[in-house]
Amino acid sequence: MLNVVRNWVDRYFSDEEAIVLLFLLVAGFGVIIIWGDILAPVIASIILAFILQGAVSYLNVKGLSNPVSVATVFVLFIVGLIASVVTLFPLIYSQIVSLVNDLPKIADTATTYTREFLASHASFISTQDVDQLYAQATSEVATFLQWLVSSSLQSLPVVISAMIYMIVVPLLLFFFLKDKDAIFAYISKSLPSNRSLMTGVWEEMNEQFANYLRGKVVEIMVVGIATYAIFALFGLNYALLLAIIVGLSVVIPYIGAVVVTIPVTLIAMFQFGFEASFYYVVGGYLLIQILDGNVLVPLLFSEVVNLHPSVIIMAVIFFGGVWGLWGIFFAIPLATLFKAVLHAWPTREQA
Repeated sequence: MLNVVRNWVDRYFSDEEAIVLLFLLVAGFGVIIIWGDILAPVIASIILAFILQGAVSYLNVKGLSNPVSVATVFVLFIVGLIASVVTLFPLIYSQIVSLVNDLPKIADTATTYTREFLASHASFISTQDVDQLYAQATSEVATFLQWLVSSSLQSLPVVISAMIYMIVVPLLLFFFLKDKDAIFAYISKSLPSNRSLMTGVWEEMNEQFANYLRGKVVEIMVVGIATYAIFALFGLNYALLLAIIVGLSVVIPYIGAVVVTIPVTLIAMFQFGFEASFYYVVGGYLLIQILDGNVLVPLLFSEVVNLHPSVIIMAVIFFGGVWGLWGIFFAIPLATLFKAVLHAWPTREQA
């Protein structure tokens, strides 16, 4: 038995660089899991730097110097961020308040439609079961409203944290963009001189991470804008709020699309009933989901995501459980990282 273990260790862990790479990966994930909340502004700044670096590189190719390119992209980002906050936040907040006030009415409407459905299908479920479910749903809504009120009364720390983010993240973003080469040079000094394995994995994952992040941002915007256009065309209530939720749902592959369908359908049913507008809204929403999964995603991620759907779902569940929302967002690139490392991992037979 000891010989089997010794042979296995000698086969897969005989390369010094591979051991260092494994240590760095484990240490990096450990730091993120333990201090992820504290380092959230840093992580957000790195993500934004990855996304905006493409624009900086594009301006460099067009002949602008790196300082001018960084300053231009940074100023445009800040202007866009301020414009979005000033124009969108009041609208989103008002729609959230309106939706919260209408939740009891939506629950009553859903119960009415359920009762009408059961009147013609009484053999499947009794009205007593419906009353029990309605009472439970009403209790959950009341609990949610109480939590919302208590949270709003204690919202000062959240506001302060948001203000800190609004200051710290842009500063870090600017320095990450401006001093990218110096930061990489400093990190490389701490790594072994012989790092062909690390260099290969880094080059592959650097390109894939950047392409994934930029592609995901484009997907969120395209899906959100298209959804808002459909909802606004038919006059659906809370169109902006629902469109943002639908756009953000693409961060969670497969699962997000299924979950977000429920509120869209319920709100459309509450507003239109089962008239033609309801079917137009739901049909348009489903069309967007189909086009996103079969046209937009392959177009944006054909060279980035080469994972089986079951692997993607398991990665979302695992990394989401370990790292929360950040883990869900990075589930696909992290799974791709593990795949790249396993593929490039040296064995004694290869050496």
